[in-house]
Amino acid sequence: MLTHLSVKNYALIRHLEIDFKNQFSVITGETGAGKSILMGALDLILGKRADTKVLLDNMQKCVVEGTFTIKNNLLTDFFKRNDIDFEEISILRREITPQGKSRAFINDTPVNLNTLKELGDELVDLHSQHQNLVINDNEFQLLVVDSFAGIVDRVANYRDIHKTCINKQKELVALNEKEKQSLAEKDYLEFILNELTEARLTEDEQDEMEKELALLNHAEEIKSTLYQVAEALGHESTGIVLNLSSLRKQLTKISTFSESFSELNQRLESAYIELSDILSESQKIEETILHDPARIQEITDRLNLIFSLQNKHRVNSTGELLEIKKSIDKKLDDMQSQETAIEKLKREVDVLKSQTSKEAEILSEKRSLIFSELEQRLEGLLHSLGMPDAKFRILKTRLTEPGLNGIDDLQFLFNANKGGELMALSEIASGGEKSRLMLAIKSLLSQKNLLPTIIFDEIDTGVSGAVADKVGHILQQLAHSMQVIAISHLPQIAGKGNHHYLVYKETFENSTFTGIKLLNQEERIIEIAKLLSGQEITSASMESAKHLLKN
Repeated sequence: MLTHLSVKNYALIRHLEIDFKNQFSVITGETGAGKSILMGALDLILGKRADTKVLLDNMQKCVVEGTFTIKNNLLTDFFKRNDIDFEEISILRREITPQGKSRAFINDTPVNLNTLKELGDELVDLHSQHQNLVINDNEFQLLVVDSFAGIVDRVANYRDIHKTCINKQKELVALNEKEKQSLAEKDYLEFILNELTEARLTEDEQDEMEKELALLNHAEEIKSTLYQVAEALGHESTGIVLNLSSLRKQLTKISTFSESFSELNQRLESAYIELSDILSESQKIEETILHDPARIQEITDRLNLIFSLQNKHRVNSTGELLEIKKSIDKKLDDMQSQETAIEKLKREVDVLKSQTSKEAEILSEKRSLIFSELEQRLEGLLHSLGMPDAKFRILKTRLTEPGLNGIDDLQFLFNANKGGELMALSEIASGGEKSRLMLAIKSLLSQKNLLPTIIFDEIDTGVSGAVADKVGHILQQLAHSMQVIAISHLPQIAGKGNHHYLVYKETFENSTFTGIKLLNQEERIIEIAKLLSGQEITSASMESAKHLLKN
């Protein structure tokens, strides 16, 4: 419930403080006094966008504060979700700076505009004249039916399922497209992988084979050289090793005569041993060296295969070829995983489609169940609002597949004239008829969805006399279950209010400002008398005003 409104530096409002009460409050005032300005200020704390044009004084900021009594336990989740301290007496504040910056607060916690609007939508239903156009909208008509049927939460749950299904379908399309591209590459990758696999490459084989090939290609030269080394070292008459053996014996004989002879003998001994070993090794290697054309051809073929693969993949080593093979292996594994993911996603989509269709059918059935009651009750209210021949029907057509709101497309049909053909609201209803139909709808929905506060801005447009009295009666009935505030110019409605506020203009220092005050009983009589007869109050209008206040 809105208990207090404070407005500073907004349009024609310099500084305004007003307390609002429970039940049915009426706001009246002359045309241009600022009733719409007051609603505009209230719009700010309900999340509407604004700019510096709203500032009365361009050097100061605009501040609008609304104090609300919150008794809806369901809203505690909103406060918790947005990390805001919950208070039964909560304050919504909006500030517009001269630089055009907007700041919003809930209980002194800074919030963004969407958060402010989310809470505002839960606290106040602000109905202005332009909202009568909303009644033509299919989305609104669906909301009316769903609210009356009590399935708004179920529709929200259905939308979550439907949204998930749509997103999964988009994901599936993307994966299928990716798979198509992959399939075009898959055969080539498998061919390359087979080629590399069949090659049975090892990390260091290229270097080893190149060395072996060099050895085989120079076998005769190597064999000849080693033979010459062996001949020079081991020839039976002229070999170096044989001669060293003889010298070693002679040095041994004189080594006892001097230490230096002994050292020479040891050195010669070492040289003899080393050269003997070289002789033996050379002979062994020479015996193993063979000119093997078959092996040369085998290695050449193998190296040609490796060089061919390297040229093909533009690399320089078998190690790099093995890395390419590993990369292709991973790509093909990913493709296989992709196929598995697609199959899994297809199953998920099938389940979600089934859930969506099943839930859409349930929503459709629940909507159909209340059509008759909603039509009859709305017609009854329209009859009491001065349209005795009004007919109202709900036309339901079935969509080819479930959409955001289910399988149904709804349209409100209407005709205010006896025997007239039912047609779409947008095609046949006048502004006054839409206004009364909207009032009837809000009257019914208020019993289903109890908002703390509902505000009507000129809901009585296009009505007068007995119809205005009926409008006032409906507003009175609404006020039994919620706070109702109505801006009106009709005395019949003003007389129905539990409380009466007057919006007025005042002049101060050659400037005009808007103000508001709560009227006492005598002031109410005078104000209602003005509504009846204009500024010139007559005794008859005073008596009529008193009479209206008694009813």
